[in-house]
Amino acid sequence: MAGGAAILGVPMSLESVFAANEAALGPEMKGKIKHSVCKWCYNSLTLEELASKAKEIGLSSIELVGEEGWPTLKKHGLTCALPSMSGLASSLTKGFNDPKNHDELVELFEAAFPKIQAAGYTTVICFSGNRNGMSDVDGMLNCAAGLKRLMKSAEKHNITMIMELLNSKVDHKDYMCDHTAWGAAMCEMVGSERIKLLYDIYHMQIMEGDVIATIRKYHKYIGHYHTGGVPGRNEIDETQELNYPAIMKAIHETGFTGFVGQEFIPKRDPLTSLRQGVQICDI
Repeated sequence: MAGGAAILGVPMSLESVFAANEAALGPEMKGKIKHSVCKWCYNSLTLEELASKAKEIGLSSIELVGEEGWPTLKKHGLTCALPSMSGLASSLTKGFNDPKNHDELVELFEAAFPKIQAAGYTTVICFSGNRNGMSDVDGMLNCAAGLKRLMKSAEKHNITMIMELLNSKVDHKDYMCDHTAWGAAMCEMVGSERIKLLYDIYHMQIMEGDVIATIRKYHKYIGHYHTGGVPGRNEIDETQELNYPAIMKAIHETGFTGFVGQEFIPKRDPLTSLRQGVQICDI
């Protein structure tokens, strides 16, 4: 058919064919950044709805999804760049900095590692917990002691535990792992490549600034990145203060091959904002 094509006997213009291909395969990405998104920011959408649009947007992962959602991701050809846990292992306030939690946390993570591996994933999120009057040094020692108990099993199952850096100034009062230097020192104390940091750009801009310099200095301890507009944790466009293309360029220049997860709360149409965020980070 001159100037067009037919799919299932229905004539289509070349433009329609290209549009259909892009919807099925996703837009052509530059390949320097692997794009993910955190499901919790899109609670107005079911996981099925978000997953059905992911590749069209340019995503290859939806993260912070528990075991119950993994079949949906697989159905849509997506991975989970950072699986989430349940129970005590999902608590931001009660974590590895309290030895009273260690036995339960070790049991939960050791039970989860084989399932994560079987699903084809290689990471899992974890948290320090709140200070509750504890010194940063004692908290670091406690975190390292608890995490060391899991490193042999993490190595066996090819799982890297990713401890999130959160701000304790605005969103998570009293959270202990709130500075990159503390997190890096804790990783050194554990002494394993199976513990890394989640460098949340939004949180660390609030706590310490110097985002690009910090990434360059501590990149070997960072296993995952999250985005978010500052202030407000909304869109990462011109409405906020961070230069995300420059930050993505700095991340790429460190040799990072993991994922960057969009973790902002959209104020506009969620999928339009998510598409924009991915495009901004696709340097």
